Amino acid sequence: MCNHVYITGAGSICAIGQNTNEVRESLEKGCSGIGQLQFIQTRHRDVLSVGEVKLNNEALQSRLNLSSDLPLTRTALLGLTAAKEAMLQAGIEGTDSFRTGLISATSVGGMDIVENHFQSYIDQNSLPEHLNYIHHLDCSASTEQIAEHLGIRSFLTTISTACSSSANAIMYGARLIRHNILDRVVVGGTDALSKFTINGFHCLKILDPNHCKPFDQHRAGLNLGEGAGFLVLESEKALGNRNPLARLTGYSNVNDAYHQTASSPTGEGALEAMSIALKIAGLKPEDIDYINAHGTGTEINDLSEGLAIQRLFGENLPPFSSTKSFTGHTLAAAAGIEAVISLLSLQNQTIPMNLNWKVGMPELTIQPHIHSQKKSELHHVMSNSFGFGGNTSTLILSTCAS
Repeated sequence: MCNHVYITGAGSICAIGQNTNEVRESLEKGCSGIGQLQFIQTRHRDVLSVGEVKLNNEALQSRLNLSSDLPLTRTALLGLTAAKEAMLQAGIEGTDSFRTGLISATSVGGMDIVENHFQSYIDQNSLPEHLNYIHHLDCSASTEQIAEHLGIRSFLTTISTACSSSANAIMYGARLIRHNILDRVVVGGTDALSKFTINGFHCLKILDPNHCKPFDQHRAGLNLGEGAGFLVLESEKALGNRNPLARLTGYSNVNDAYHQTASSPTGEGALEAMSIALKIAGLKPEDIDYINAHGTGTEINDLSEGLAIQRLFGENLPPFSSTKSFTGHTLAAAAGIEAVISLLSLQNQTIPMNLNWKVGMPELTIQPHIHSQKKSELHHVMSNSFGFGGNTSTLILSTCAS
């Protein structure tokens, strides 16, 4: 149980970058990726602000050197792009002698393409032209496709716990390493924009038609996004003589079971998740140097999380910000992308800014970091991810010298 969990590779693709280096550059320059939809035909197209990856499916397949004949959904293509980058940085192959697993999170699964062809599938008078895509509707299909192309066979599983999915995939992978069940795990998540999620969140009336404003008094909702973020976690045995990027030292998942979609108004779940993650990491609140907040820009979430942060850290409050004002809320992929961003913060000793913030929330005495990305001495970074149904998760990433 005392095995250290090392991070040796990271990969990401989202609205602000087609790889991790581009994501880093956008954060440094304060460039948001929020804009109008290009690739989905929907009645909300002209009135919706989203964080869309600026590549269509054909371009993604071309970058991956994959045949356009393969029935790969956008969810799988985004995930494979990020996971492949992570493994390349780690300098590993899926077929070596170490026990290697893949834990991928998603909420959309193959819905992004299937929803366009479902009517033809249920039409009993014709054979659907896109039947192969129907078979890739469920969430596990994207995991299997990613694993197949990476050559990972020892262990596969899929996590779907709404917006905390990737965080739970990461901590599950860490536990498998700490219990000596696997030597190495590729962990993270992927989600593509779809009509289903756009319409669903529109019905909840929590979409901001403009750029979202996390932790602002006048916040009006979230911007949906898409993308993927993956880390490679390794045991000391698998690490060998390579230099790791960081360590995953703390993690926790709790459920406050307050409401089907809303967070606890007093932040009970968030408070408990952060507290347990600190305990597992052997840290105190004053040891955290930056918090990558969940910060969706919705009225209830930002109040709940803000109160929890305020209660836990008190006078020891570190800088915090939400990077969803850059990427949009990528749902099941959010924690994976934000774990990569947290890793970048540790590597570059920088704190990303909270875009679009102007006026403080009257219920809080704290405010996010709103200035240009600045240099700061960072040893431990906390990343929060909260999902529907009160499924609340926290990760802590630490420098190897800590």
